Amino acid sequence: MFFATSPDELPSFDEMLARSGLEFMTDMLNGVISGPPIADLLNFRLHAVEKGSVTFAGAPKFNASNPMGTVHGGWYGTVLDSAMACSVMTMLPQGSIYTTAEFKVNIIRGITLDQEVLIKGVVDHCGRTTGVATAQIFGRDDGKLYATGSTTCVIMRPK
Repeated sequence: MFFATSPDELPSFDEMLARSGLEFMTDMLNGVISGPPIADLLNFRLHAVEKGSVTFAGAPKFNASNPMGTVHGGWYGTVLDSAMACSVMTMLPQGSIYTTAEFKVNIIRGITLDQEVLIKGVVDHCGRTTGVATAQIFGRDDGKLYATGSTTCVIMRPK
């Protein structure tokens, strides 16, 4: 995946707060700081970062299967939540953090195992205490829409 050091090392809280959200996400994209272990586990990676938008690329593997052998809804939810919340992160000033308060997922069609997709999150609103974003999953080869999501994030300034 995109770990700069070890998958067992995450940036410290102080390292995170020392950067703006856009700097944090850009440093993650460029391998300066490590990415989240969940991305390695579920086989998705940061693909692009800009202010107000983040794109991940990935493909569900066998470990994302449900008992019927199709991609578990949790895979959709995790990658959509990641794209939406990280897009909110790109809008935060230095010293701020966020957490997801709620999110919704709409699965439109099934993604097959090993199918490459792009997951793009876009900020709709980012204020002092809340951020609202949406995301879409598109097939990398076919361009079809596979799922959508929406979220509200709580923005905090812990220090």
